[in-house]
Amino acid sequence: MTTLKVGIASYEQMKARTMSIARGDLVLGVNEPKVWFTSLESFAKVMSERNQELLNIIAKELPNSLTELEALSGRKKANLSRTLNRMAVYGLVELLRGERGRIAPRVKFDRLELELPLLQNGRKEPGATQNAANGP
Repeated sequence: MTTLKVGIASYEQMKARTMSIARGDLVLGVNEPKVWFTSLESFAKVMSERNQELLNIIAKELPNSLTELEALSGRKKANLSRTLNRMAVYGLVELLRGERGRIAPRVKFDRLELELPLLQNGRKEPGATQNAANGP
């Protein structure tokens, strides 16, 4: 297995980054995040404790269908389908089509690294407080 590096960036930041890459102003390094979330909250939803348990079940049991995963996890098939499709968008799982259209989820990574810049361009944001205890 391998490590998936993810980052947090606003839609505007991701758009600017994509345009810089397209213009050739920015060349991606090998250690750059491959997957981006638009907020820490969206990352937390996808990587909730419950979803981490689901990933562990999938990695350990290798279910051959959502019905099998439903029995293993105790979660309803409709909920599993939504959750797994969301995870697939972020590259966390692969949804393999089996016989009779069955979907066999597979975990693609055994480790996740989050890159979370605290300061914009290495400088303090206007209006940000000096004392971390006071919050942003």
